[in-house]
Amino acid sequence: MDRCIVLVDAGYLLGAAASLLAGEPSRSRISVDHTALIQGLRERAESDTQQPLLRIYWFDGAPDRVPQPEHRRLRVMPRVTVRLGALTRSDGRWAQKGVDAAMHAELTELARNRACSDVVLVTGDGDLLPGMMAAKEHGVAVHLWAVQAADGDYNQSEDLVAEADERRVLDRTWITKAVRAKDHTGVCAPQPAPRPEIAAILSAPLPESALGAATDRPAPQPRHQEAAPGQNGTEERVPAAKGVPTPKDLAALRAPGTQPAQPPASATLRWSSDKGWVDRPAAEPPEAASMPTLAQLTTAEQRWADREEDITTVGGDPFEVGQVFARRWVERLGDQSHLQKLSGMYPRIPHRVDGELLRYAARFGLLAHKDDQIDERDRYAIRAGFWREISVRTGVEHPPVDA
Repeated sequence: MDRCIVLVDAGYLLGAAASLLAGEPSRSRISVDHTALIQGLRERAESDTQQPLLRIYWFDGAPDRVPQPEHRRLRVMPRVTVRLGALTRSDGRWAQKGVDAAMHAELTELARNRACSDVVLVTGDGDLLPGMMAAKEHGVAVHLWAVQAADGDYNQSEDLVAEADERRVLDRTWITKAVRAKDHTGVCAPQPAPRPEIAAILSAPLPESALGAATDRPAPQPRHQEAAPGQNGTEERVPAAKGVPTPKDLAALRAPGTQPAQPPASATLRWSSDKGWVDRPAAEPPEAASMPTLAQLTTAEQRWADREEDITTVGGDPFEVGQVFARRWVERLGDQSHLQKLSGMYPRIPHRVDGELLRYAARFGLLAHKDDQIDERDRYAIRAGFWREISVRTGVEHPPVDA
């Protein structure tokens, strides 16, 4: 068949791109515009082989082989097929398992069935050498592509390079059309908009009255302490001042009979209580317990449409995730009195709705692998996005916490 196929080892392609652009092979150091990357691969393959593209196979690893957000977006793109191996953690490092074997099997099967005249391999692993040799024996021309190495040397197996029919280097100029280092500007997907309300929460000092009101709970041992002179001339360890007010601290500022301090006007709390931060009551108030969840408001048809939107449109930015969830919840809410009740509970989100919100956010790869929990800063952003969308939909700006 006079057509070409591209087999991409995503671990090699993106790891080498991260080394080139960010100085280390961690994929977390780069942002990828997958639409632009796939389009670039297709155009370059058709230009180099002078054959129309049949398909791009994207081989990658994922924990328990569960598709991540980028995999869900990729597999619905035209002419793209995603094949997943396992991603396992050993000695603090993540490693792919089964990806090379899957690429070898696909390569030999395509060649044996004469599905294409040319195959493009984007990989550096010498384990593909037997598959490359088998493909050549079946009359397939093998094109080997490399990502420009950060040190100017090879980042591919020399045996693989020697066996290829044609070779190509994807240089920095080509890579930066779709990939950029997160610490630098580049031609790629736009940087997420800054969220000043989140920065205000994280930088706000704790008012003195809140410190006094918070003495009813045992303080955890701080990691960093400052030394202060004791009465007997020895140094005593004094806990460092807490930098971020907890929901319980801020609730104390608004308690009846207390004189609230004046925290910074920008110190608006945008996230609800969470385990370990706020003691939840034994039972939520009736108005919170009766608050419908998004799952209860969503039909089967809407659920299908939501998944399609998540795959093709939602980028996974924590603030955006909170907004999308809140938009769907408000649009499907029949009894608008619930919306008024929710506004009255600010800054807390009812536990049932909040748990559903965080579970939804987990779909977008926001879990920290070390303990399967969402990072604290991402939680701020998710809930900030939720409340921002509620404000936009109701036209009511929520007041600062000291109001």
